[in-house]
Amino acid sequence: MLSQAIGDLLPSALGVAISPVPIIAAVLILGTPRARANGPAFALGWIMGLTIVSVVVVLLAGGADGSEGATSTALDWLKLALGVLFLGLGVKQWRGRPDADEEAEMPGWMASLDSIKPGKAFLLGSALSGVNPKNLALTLAAAASIAQAGLSAGGSAAAIAVFVVLGSLTVAGPALFFLLSPSRATGPLNSVKDLMTRYNTGIMLVLFLVLGAKLIGNGIAGLT
Repeated sequence: MLSQAIGDLLPSALGVAISPVPIIAAVLILGTPRARANGPAFALGWIMGLTIVSVVVVLLAGGADGSEGATSTALDWLKLALGVLFLGLGVKQWRGRPDADEEAEMPGWMASLDSIKPGKAFLLGSALSGVNPKNLALTLAAAASIAQAGLSAGGSAAAIAVFVVLGSLTVAGPALFFLLSPSRATGPLNSVKDLMTRYNTGIMLVLFLVLGAKLIGNGIAGLT
């Protein structure tokens, strides 16, 4: 059922949406001299990355050779593996957490965003959503849920659209806000950036633990 598929993918979509690094990158890009071009380009690249990975995984799973039961079992194993991966990432996040008086270290490439052009902004958005290991794993988990739901082509397309829209709210939303009202957007967007920078480790730790436990539970339930 479509409703069940959407319910299963919601945690993954939320995980993609609240990932701090892409949100911080989006806000920084909106502070560049070419913000009105860079912001939409970054958001479009982000949307394209999520869409392409989701569609490819759903098509591959739906068109896999073998029985339907074998495909479902393979997807359950994928969920179990992703769940273990997320728990491992949570442990790594905890061990690498900064001291109480330190901020989480951000990627070095963020320092070069002032000189970025729309083409590179598009590629960066695509890479952060479709190639970044954390978001790639989240997208795989969502796509596996969609593929396992046994939906029609239209139902799968609708589920993918829901995932992409929800996962893009925090990246495309700021770009739209900035285009509509640049003067009003600056303050709130900087506040969000500061919040995400300060609590980056905690946000990702909770995200990995919750998603890891959910996916492991779903995988075990499907296999048994």
